[in-house]
Amino acid sequence: MFREIAPQELQDNPFTLIGKDWLLITAGNREKCNTMTASWGGVGVLWNQDVCTIYIRPQRYTKEFVDGEKEFSLCVMDSSYREALSLCGTKSGRDMDKIAACGFTLDYEGDTPYFKEARLVILCEKLYAQELAPQYFTAEGYDERYYPDKDYHTMYVGRIKKILVK
Repeated sequence: MFREIAPQELQDNPFTLIGKDWLLITAGNREKCNTMTASWGGVGVLWNQDVCTIYIRPQRYTKEFVDGEKEFSLCVMDSSYREALSLCGTKSGRDMDKIAACGFTLDYEGDTPYFKEARLVILCEKLYAQELAPQYFTAEGYDERYYPDKDYHTMYVGRIKKILVK
């Protein structure tokens, strides 16, 4: 079903993957996990490693799982899952079992959860986490525009351990 590729073999445009296709950020373990839709993030090279960055607001339930684990996954689904991605971005796992509601099938790399329905899976080891802060904005208006409630995202840098494609 899936085959592993090197990060340099990835043919997808990251701007499309993240900004248009959206990602599911999933973390936890075999006993309990949660997922959320994300459309902010990036891929690149940092500390001589292939990495991704993700951003999670403090009120998101998935943040507890990303904070509590050493690894997380990023799953890209095809367009037929757009409604499910919308649900995962607007409903909380505190209130419902989003994974069951979407009909997703969990699989694991070690204890790191991901979805069998994904067309692309990026498995990451968490390397760094830092809360964004207002004093570091260098452009005018971004703090007011994106953080009127002062609920600053935490930025996570993850080393790309493995990429799986169908």
